[in-house]
Amino acid sequence: MIYWDHNAAAPLRPEVARALARAFTEGGFGNPSSVHQAGREARGRLDSARARVARVLGCEPKEICFTGSGSEADALALKGAFLARPDANRRRIVSSAIEHPAVLAALTQLEKQGAEVVRLKPGTDGRVRAEAVLEALTPATALCSLMWANNETGVVQPVAEVARACRQRGILFHTDAVQVAGKLPLSLREVDADLLALSAHKFGGPAGAGALVVRKGVDTQALTPGHQEAGRRGGTQNVPYAEALALALELSQEDQEATAARVGALRDTFEREVLTSISDVTVNGAGAPRVPNTSNLSIHGADGEALLIALDLEGICVSSGAACASGTLTPSHVLTAMGLTPAQAHASLRFSLGPGATEAEVERVVKALRTHVPRARALAAQDLA
Repeated sequence: MIYWDHNAAAPLRPEVARALARAFTEGGFGNPSSVHQAGREARGRLDSARARVARVLGCEPKEICFTGSGSEADALALKGAFLARPDANRRRIVSSAIEHPAVLAALTQLEKQGAEVVRLKPGTDGRVRAEAVLEALTPATALCSLMWANNETGVVQPVAEVARACRQRGILFHTDAVQVAGKLPLSLREVDADLLALSAHKFGGPAGAGALVVRKGVDTQALTPGHQEAGRRGGTQNVPYAEALALALELSQEDQEATAARVGALRDTFEREVLTSISDVTVNGAGAPRVPNTSNLSIHGADGEALLIALDLEGICVSSGAACASGTLTPSHVLTAMGLTPAQAHASLRFSLGPGATEAEVERVVKALRTHVPRARALAAQDLA
């Protein structure tokens, strides 16, 4: 099987799998909030994991809040920070139309609670212009949210510039950095965000583990009340998963530069081969900076679902968009915001390579596309007839 859907979920790193096995079979099982020896041991492991994550990100351990997912981290950042600042004169939130569904859903909920939400559209290259964001930052703005890298196109957004502008204006800045770990340098020294969300299963950790950076001085209202995580998130912490997230994050950043260079070269070769051997294909986001592993192709005139199934039958796993939106016939909100028609969006596939991608995989995927694209186009033509 060729697994080119790493933006949806990355395989568990072997080192992380072994660490989890030890934690669940040999490790302690105490509650980190208990005062006895087993509890103190669990607390020590949790504190160590928190410090390791903070070391990678360039922040203080107390600024790390462990969550159950990236989606929860995003929701806690947006809803928690906005609801903790009940200023009647600052009810505006500036974001983009290409955010992850978790962010968009949280923004919709906040609108029902009185927030004024501005969703800026990107250019045709998939990048939101920093100037457009800055123009939207009025004195009434409480919060700005812009994803670091888009999960569907891989386009990198101007988060560093926007973060600086928000800092100067006293506006909280949140970024969904879920697609960045292992692909780009990931540090709060790169992007001075107040709130930053991560999800372990995007960089070789287990699904069900996330983290939110909450910078010193930023208040958040807990979505689940409790004393844990400095009152930010109630519930007994999953110590083995916190440790697994920390280890996966360390490993992903240790080899980030070399992996990005190698995978980026393979991605570029893949796109070049497809564009030269298959007519009428467009790389969505090609004109903007992208994370090195992601290629989103509009294969014009093709039935995207039929092509996805055909590739799957050959053992090639790719995606038609965000994994959390799969199973629906709704065209990608990211691609339509970029100006693609619903038909063009339906004819688009996302190929997200992993650290283990090879030249042989590139050759096999290109060969499969050469075989199946004409069939998918013929099928689409029949449906229109």
